[in-house]
Amino acid sequence: MSDLYNTHEQGERVKSWLRENGSAIVMGLVLAFGLMFGFKQWQGWQTSKRQQASAEYQVMANLIKDNKLDAAVTNYQVLKTEHPKSAYASMAALMMAKARIFAGQEELAVSDLEYAMEHGQPQPIRLIARERLARVKLSQGDADAALKLLEGASSSVGFEALFAEIRGDIFVAKGETAKAVESYQAALGALEEGVGNRDLLDIKIQALSASVEDAASIADGDGGGEM
Repeated sequence: MSDLYNTHEQGERVKSWLRENGSAIVMGLVLAFGLMFGFKQWQGWQTSKRQQASAEYQVMANLIKDNKLDAAVTNYQVLKTEHPKSAYASMAALMMAKARIFAGQEELAVSDLEYAMEHGQPQPIRLIARERLARVKLSQGDADAALKLLEGASSSVGFEALFAEIRGDIFVAKGETAKAVESYQAALGALEEGVGNRDLLDIKIQALSASVEDAASIADGDGGGEM
């Protein structure tokens, strides 16, 4: 009887607890299922957005390949306005900038590279955009602006050789030959085996080193004449 009583009492306690907390349990289940359903909806929406961005990017790439730059601008704008945080928008900016440079539209290319430098995802795209923008500035004759862009990078990890080489090109344009040689040597040292154009860097270094040596010998000769 004692066991029966305990069982009965425990049952009554459970019923009482359910009466007091049943609504909270039901609400918890509703919220749990609601969140699960909402998360699946969100996942589906994200997948759909990625597919849309991918489609816009592919259409744009095909149009540029077919030399239909004006038509590609429409898809480019869609990517920037409707998918601004997508990597496709960033890659599209780099692609559009390259196409515009070949088309002689450098100022528009500058705008595209500035967009990629500010909004690029993933992060390495920002560094690529910065390096390319520095090259455009240098080609426009603004070596100081190009150098400022490189110096403004918070990091160049993974792109040390590229940054060092363009820095060398900038110093050549500024007539600072010794600094140019130093930069090219840094670029050569930063290159991984089998990556990059080592032969071109060697040629640049050899040509400039000869110039530095000639300048030094001329300076020594002038000094000797005065004595």
